[in-house]
Amino acid sequence: MEYLILIYNNAETAAAIEGPDKEENDRAHREVQEELTASGELIETQILDDREARVVRTGGEVLVTAGPYAEVAEWVGGYYRVDCADLDRATAIASRFVEARRSPVEVRRIGLSEA
Repeated sequence: MEYLILIYNNAETAAAIEGPDKEENDRAHREVQEELTASGELIETQILDDREARVVRTGGEVLVTAGPYAEVAEWVGGYYRVDCADLDRATAIASRFVEARRSPVEVRRIGLSEA
């Protein structure tokens, strides 16, 4: 089953992973990527660049504002797309990220669940 692991950031998380937690954060991501590549579970992972992000809304007229924030304190900073056995395995992967100490790391199954 495919899952999307969404790694959220906030100001505190961003400061920590670029400051005192940088080495630990980089190591954790490198280890997870190596493990998931070796096991064949990693489909894709990307950091989401927020320098040219936009938020688009419609409702009569199009309103575009500078992003990446949709008027929230947290934003998606990156993701992992994995193909693993089940939700428990995807959750175990998500729990290994340093960002989870300060921001949510969300796990969602990709596609509709079978009824």
